[in-house]
Amino acid sequence: MTPQPAPPDTPFDHRMTVFASDDEFLATALPFLTEALAAPGEPPPVVIAAPGNLDLLRDALGVDAKDVGLVPHTEWYTGSAANAIAQGAGYLAAHGGPGGRIHLLMEPVWGGRAGRSPRETAEWIRYEALANLLFAPLATTALCAYDSRVAGPAIVAAARRAHPGTGVYEDPVRLAAELDAVPLPPQPADAVRLPGPVPAAEAVRGWAADRGLPAADAELFAMAVTEAAAALGPLDGVRLWGEAPACVCELRAAQRLDDPLAGFVPPPSTELEPGQGLWFARQVCAYVDVRDDREGASVRLQYE
Repeated sequence: MTPQPAPPDTPFDHRMTVFASDDEFLATALPFLTEALAAPGEPPPVVIAAPGNLDLLRDALGVDAKDVGLVPHTEWYTGSAANAIAQGAGYLAAHGGPGGRIHLLMEPVWGGRAGRSPRETAEWIRYEALANLLFAPLATTALCAYDSRVAGPAIVAAARRAHPGTGVYEDPVRLAAELDAVPLPPQPADAVRLPGPVPAAEAVRGWAADRGLPAADAELFAMAVTEAAAALGPLDGVRLWGEAPACVCELRAAQRLDDPLAGFVPPPSTELEPGQGLWFARQVCAYVDVRDDREGASVRLQYE
């Protein structure tokens, strides 16, 4: 039998539950909230879940519902996995107790972006895995609730590998590397190469506009490309391809990144600072794929 990695020795308590009925949801959610409400010095717990499940909790909690934050998950998970990280980090900074103490029950939106394709699902599993590292210093208790009627067995099985205590937990770095081992589609033959080692914002913006991106989107895409390029250091090449809404830029860096958290670590302030270009790119692009090799790294940004 392959030895399982030890659960992370951190304050962050990252749990998972799977339910297949309303009764099973309540059987897990209610004890979790009871635990949360009894925790000394914590702010009110928050449930981010499907509207129907929030209604179930309101009825079951009765007058105690006033002591629990109830947020429709379609209002919380509004974009990419990187956006979900930013949302979580921002909420903990604004509402968490000392050391990030708070109980959060979080149900992904598998009928939305996260479940619409295998690639989106892989990005979500990456988020679940990296959360063990990103939120490790915080004394947050998170219970990720998976509705097997929506998520399906393959998604549930993959999610178990990202949660300590499931018996199949994988080291987050190893799991992220496994996801990155999937080859990216090759560059098309008609990819446009930009001159110079540093992409000019005007050139990227003009190209994106010519490919059909609205002006505001072309501006965001150009900013994501130039900020990411600045964070990567010396470049060996910049190529562009695609048509709106899916415009792609690949940056070829002369050095490896060797960091599974590149672009995922929330900045200390809302102001973009030098070196945070990959964070910005992950916030505005649908995908940012990093592939290290012996000669350096390829960073592919896809805006859509």
